[in-house]
Amino acid sequence: MVGEAKVRREGLDLYSEKLMMLAFGGGKSGIGEGGVKIVGLVITEWKDIPMELLLRIVSLVDDRTMIMASGVCSGWRDAICSGLTHLCLSWCKNNMNNLVLSLAPKFTKLQTLVLRQDKPQLEDNAVETISSHCHDLQDLDLSKSLKLSDLSLYALAHGFPNLTKLNISGCTAFSDVSLEYLTEFCRKLKILNLCGCVKGATDRALQAIGRNCSQLQSLNLGWCENVGDVGVRSLAYGCPDLRTLDLCSCVCITDDSVIALANSCPHLGSLCLYYCRNITDRAMYSLVENRMKNKAAMWKSMAGRYGEEGLKSLNISQCTAITPPAVQALCDSFPALHTCFGRHSLVMSGCLNLTSVHCACVVQAHRTASYIPYPAH
Repeated sequence: MVGEAKVRREGLDLYSEKLMMLAFGGGKSGIGEGGVKIVGLVITEWKDIPMELLLRIVSLVDDRTMIMASGVCSGWRDAICSGLTHLCLSWCKNNMNNLVLSLAPKFTKLQTLVLRQDKPQLEDNAVETISSHCHDLQDLDLSKSLKLSDLSLYALAHGFPNLTKLNISGCTAFSDVSLEYLTEFCRKLKILNLCGCVKGATDRALQAIGRNCSQLQSLNLGWCENVGDVGVRSLAYGCPDLRTLDLCSCVCITDDSVIALANSCPHLGSLCLYYCRNITDRAMYSLVENRMKNKAAMWKSMAGRYGEEGLKSLNISQCTAITPPAVQALCDSFPALHTCFGRHSLVMSGCLNLTSVHCACVVQAHRTASYIPYPAH
């Protein structure tokens, strides 16, 4: 039995913890003889707990416990279902599809839903159910959903007009046709992860993204070997606010892709070109030239915040056609690119010919170490 307590708003967290222990770990099935008093209110049954206190309790437990709590009584179910906006079911290792089918019609206010899987469980009917009930969803993670087909993307297109973040990495069955269709309806996308979507991430899909998703800021195209210059150019021209782009192992792209990005995406801060072996000095110098070209405009428009813009992370590992002078010019132009120990925002693994390239920090450290002051007279 919980003793009488005076609860103010600022002391609600402590009381929530005590009540949570009683509810989920106290070993009793009821409130206890005499109930619990909260500022004159006596709680004799679980359904009597005020919604504000219940939602505070739910915020202190994991998602699995929260789902169990929603089954305590109808009052708890209604309160939790109406107040829950974020849910992660990645802990479910064996029966995620049925769990989603049962929960989606109840949790209609969800804004974030994480359904990442270690082994394929999710099927199209679960995604269709989510799309039919959770229209407020803005952030959806379906990564490694190997059982999903194009039907799921068609369902997403019609169910989530406000979707801003979508992770379908590792979903190898999606086609570029369904991805193109998705972009025609989900035009507010800002973060999109297509890593490993070999069939879906093609030039056709990127042209659709460039046409329809002008707000896009982050795109992962890692290991999408069907991506070429046509697609990346369309992306660059159509998504000028692009800030992060991963082209890891997009082996078909050439310097033309990087030149388009340099010309059209002034806010680009992170670029991965790992194993893009067609990239040469021409791409590196295009980044340098556009940096210099935009320098005056950035100073004027950003009141001296020039150093905050530009590349902060660049991976050119295995790009063996690039020479030291080009990379050194790039490093000198973007002060946030580091080769020094512990920072390494300029990654050049596998490029043995680039070992002479160093950032300003390394140069300054070398000068400091070699400086020998003259003795005072």
